[in-house]
Amino acid sequence: MKRRTFLAGTVAVMALPSHSAFAQDNIRASAREAYIYTYPMVKNYLTMYQYALEPGGNQYKGPLNTLASIARVYTPEDTAIITPNSDTPYSFIVFDLRAEPVVVTMPPIEKERYYSLQLIDLYTNNVDYPGTRVDGNDGGDFLITGPGWQGNVPKGITRVIEMPTMLAIGIVRTQLFSPADLDKVKAIQAGYKATPLSTYAGGQAPAAPPSVDWPPISDEKMLSNYWSIAAFLLSFAPPYPGDEAQRDNLARLGIRQGVKWPGADVPPDRLALMNAVAVATEKEIRDNAGRLTDSSKLFGTPEVMKGQYMVRAAAAQGGIYGNSVQEALYVIYVFDGTKAVLNGVTGKYTLTFTPETLPPVDAFWSLTMYDRPKQLLVDNPIDRYLINSAMLPELKKNDKGDIILYLQHESPGSSLEANWLPAPSEVFYAVMRLYLPKAEALDGRWTPPQIEIAL
Repeated sequence: MKRRTFLAGTVAVMALPSHSAFAQDNIRASAREAYIYTYPMVKNYLTMYQYALEPGGNQYKGPLNTLASIARVYTPEDTAIITPNSDTPYSFIVFDLRAEPVVVTMPPIEKERYYSLQLIDLYTNNVDYPGTRVDGNDGGDFLITGPGWQGNVPKGITRVIEMPTMLAIGIVRTQLFSPADLDKVKAIQAGYKATPLSTYAGGQAPAAPPSVDWPPISDEKMLSNYWSIAAFLLSFAPPYPGDEAQRDNLARLGIRQGVKWPGADVPPDRLALMNAVAVATEKEIRDNAGRLTDSSKLFGTPEVMKGQYMVRAAAAQGGIYGNSVQEALYVIYVFDGTKAVLNGVTGKYTLTFTPETLPPVDAFWSLTMYDRPKQLLVDNPIDRYLINSAMLPELKKNDKGDIILYLQHESPGSSLEANWLPAPSEVFYAVMRLYLPKAEALDGRWTPPQIEIAL
């Protein structure tokens, strides 16, 4: 069909878009929106699966609702979490809260050491933080419930924390002062426990939840099986208030809670188009993540992150499980002072701290090196993945009292090697973490120093 349009005495013929082209544009726009909305859940499930649902896998930590500790810091061999920290030995628990709540015990520790239990829902929002900042270091028993739980709270519970989703993950970080401090960290980790509520209260265990055929996931399956995994996860993640439009959009595409994807109502051409959109949108999210320079608005509670779907997706791609800014501030170094991408093939760089520009924290700070393609720690001949505040006594100062760190692939020489943070022989980025940042770090009075090209 064509429509005549009259313009200043002439006749122009403007073709209307065909119905199929119009429909494809709608599907393309809806699929992009749906991918951005569900991406953090699928990325989160990738870690959950490797940690708790893939016995025998090289990243497996233990069954669901079991707290497992790693009595070491992360190395390049740890690949399940991108941009991991290597400051704090981790403990992990993947929650399945369908049957009953879980009580997580935090032991009392000394006042000068930092620890926290970061509780993250399936959407990757930070729900709560039992530990140093919120509760102090006296420890306690924290009752972690699923959405809408209405049971009795037994005596001895320090706080009740309701998770908005049935699947969730908990990450415990325990500060390590030095390699010689590792045995003390191990003793603290031995005090972390996860107990089903019925066992904790001495009651009868509830009926087991329906068995689940957990779909396998990998980096490859995030491409080939993305929409089926996204559809599967909806049953574990009630929509937040305000997400109704997103769920309606998913339903228009045929992605519905409790319905296996693809359903009979999804024609092959729509499936092919949605898969193509997924590939393009993943690149869009990755590009957004590559432009991030700090974490101050990337991670937070469900209320803080409400409606910020692209921000949440980029954060999940660039550094999933990042802390809320009150807990830790991240400064992300992707460029040098001339705005050129950091590159260990050709570049040698420095980062200078004066006594006035050291990161202001109530806990500790660190600077960690990552290769950019894989977003993982960098293997190097001295097995050093970061420089942190605990290393200050060993770092060399110049005659002005400044500390100059050297970020480069080759050693800067034996006299400067104490201040060397090895870089890969490829493009890289570095992340400065400020745990319990002081007010001046949050309100802009402190400005992080730039990474500069070495002279």
